[in-house]
Amino acid sequence: MLRLVQLENNGTRRIALVEEPCLLLIDGHTSIVSLAHAAIATGVSLSEMVRSLATKESLDYDPIYAGDSQWRLLPSIDHPSDPAHCMVSGTGLTHLGSASDRSAMHAVAAEQMTDSMKMFRWGVDGGKPDNGQIGVAPEWFFKGSGLVLRANGEPLVVPPYAEDGGEEAEVAATYLIGPDGTPFRLGLTIGNEFSDHVFEKKNYLNLAGSKIRTCSIGPELVVAPSFLSVPGQVTIERTGKVFWSKAIATGEAEMVHSLRNIEHHHFKFESHRQPGDVHVHFLGAHSLSFGAGVQLADGDIMTVAFDDFGRGLRNPLRVEKRSESPVCVKVFM
Repeated sequence: MLRLVQLENNGTRRIALVEEPCLLLIDGHTSIVSLAHAAIATGVSLSEMVRSLATKESLDYDPIYAGDSQWRLLPSIDHPSDPAHCMVSGTGLTHLGSASDRSAMHAVAAEQMTDSMKMFRWGVDGGKPDNGQIGVAPEWFFKGSGLVLRANGEPLVVPPYAEDGGEEAEVAATYLIGPDGTPFRLGLTIGNEFSDHVFEKKNYLNLAGSKIRTCSIGPELVVAPSFLSVPGQVTIERTGKVFWSKAIATGEAEMVHSLRNIEHHHFKFESHRQPGDVHVHFLGAHSLSFGAGVQLADGDIMTVAFDDFGRGLRNPLRVEKRSESPVCVKVFM
C-alpha cells in the first residue's frame, strides 16, 4: 500500500513517499492536498500522481520519526493555507467493543437501557445498509477546525477548563471536496481522538464539549488500504515503562456501521460539501484506557498502532498548569 508523509524544515514543506527505511521526496507539491487537487484536475488517481512525481532524493526516516532531525513530521493531512477550511469531526458508538465502555460511563438502573446503548443498537440493526440504501444515522460530533490537529510527537493538551484527558485510539478518514462538491476520500490514517471522559461521564449531554480538544493524526496517510478487519495496539507509557496496553481492532468487520454509511451521513449536509474544504473524520474507538479505570497523567506517552498503517502515532500528554479564568466579551455600544 502507498503511504505518504508531510514534512517541514524551517518553514520549507515537502511531502514524501514512505519506502522503509527511507522517505522518497515528491516534486511539484508541498502538501497532500495540493497533490490531490492536481490529481482531480487531471483525472488520474492519487497513487498514479504520487508515482509520477516521486524522486530518488531520500531522507532517513528514523531520525525524523524520533524527533532527532531538522525535518519534522506534520499531521498526515491539513489545509496548509487556511486551517479554518479543515473540519475535524467524528463518529462514535461504531465499534462492537465500544458500547460496553460508553454504557458503563453512563450507567443507570439495570432495567433501563441508556441512550448510548439505544443508539448502539440502532447501529447494529441498521448501520450497514445494502448498496443504494441509506442506513440509520450514527452518532456525530465536531472536534474543531484544522487548528486542533497535532502531529506525531507533539503533545495533546489537557486545558485548564478540562477535567481530564484520555486517548481514543482510532483510524481517521481524510477527504478533499472537489470543484463540483464531490467528496474524494484521500486515504486513512492512525488517529488519537483524545477527549475529556470525566466531564462526559457526568452527563452524556456533555459529549459535545468533551470533544473540542487537540487531537493527533499520522504519521502516515495510507492510500486505499484494506479496511475490513485491522488489528492494532494502544499503549500508555509512564516514566519510561509500559503502564497500560491493550490489543484493539478496527475495520468494517469490527464495526456496526459501514464506512459508506458513515460517509453518507457526514456528507449529506450541503455545508460539508464546499469545494476545496478538507475533512478529517474519526471513525470510532474499540476500547479506552478510561474504560479500564485508568486516568492519564502529565508526561504519559500514548501510542496507537494499526497493522499495515505504517509507524505508530506517539504523543505525550501535557496538563496545562495555569488556572482557568473567565473569558470576557467586549460589547459594542
